[in-house]
Amino acid sequence: MLKRGFDVFAAFFGLLVLSPFFLLVVLWIKLDSPGPAFFRQVRVGRFGVPFRIHKFRTMSTDSERGGRLTVGKDARVTRSGSFLRRFKIDELPQLIDVMLGKMSLVGPRPEVQEFIDCYEPAVREKVLSVRPGISDRASIEMVDENEILAKYADPRKAYIEVILPIKQAYYLQYVDDHGLLVDIRIIFATLVKVLGR
Repeated sequence: MLKRGFDVFAAFFGLLVLSPFFLLVVLWIKLDSPGPAFFRQVRVGRFGVPFRIHKFRTMSTDSERGGRLTVGKDARVTRSGSFLRRFKIDELPQLIDVMLGKMSLVGPRPEVQEFIDCYEPAVREKVLSVRPGISDRASIEMVDENEILAKYADPRKAYIEVILPIKQAYYLQYVDDHGLLVDIRIIFATLVKVLGR
C-alpha cells in the first residue's frame, strides 16, 4: 500500500513538472519524422493481464516489420529517437501507466507476450506477481542491451538464451526483496546511470 501511494504521488508530480518538457519532445518527434508522437504496444502486466504501454516514439512508424528487438545502430531509429533512447526519455510517458495502476516506478520491465512465453512457468508466475516497472536493476545493468545484441549473429536467440536469464535473475531477486526503500535506491541508481551517459 505504501509502495502504491509513493508511485501515485511521484508519477503525478512527475507528470505535472515534466508536462512542458513533454510538449517540447512531442514537437521534436513530429518535426523529425512522420507519425504519432507516442508509441503504444501491448505488454504483459501483473498476473498476465495485457495492457498498452505509453512511450515516446523513437522509430519509424513501420518499425515492427523489422522485429521487436532493437539491435546496434538500428536504421529504424529516428534522429530524435536516438537521443531519447540514450537518455531513456522515451520511457517517461510510462508515468501515465503508473497513474493508471498498470505499472510501478520500479519493477520487472514489461515484456511482449512473445518473450513471456519463453519463461519457465514458475518464473513467469513469480515475476508477474508484481506490477511491471519503468526501471529496475536489470535496466541499469543492461542499459546498452541493443549494443550487446549486435554482437550476435542471431539477436533474437541471444536475447532469449543470454539476456533473458540475466534479467529473470534480477526480476526474481526484486520480487523477493522489493519495498519502498529498495525502490528509492533503484530510482536513484537509475538517475545516476542515465545522467552519467
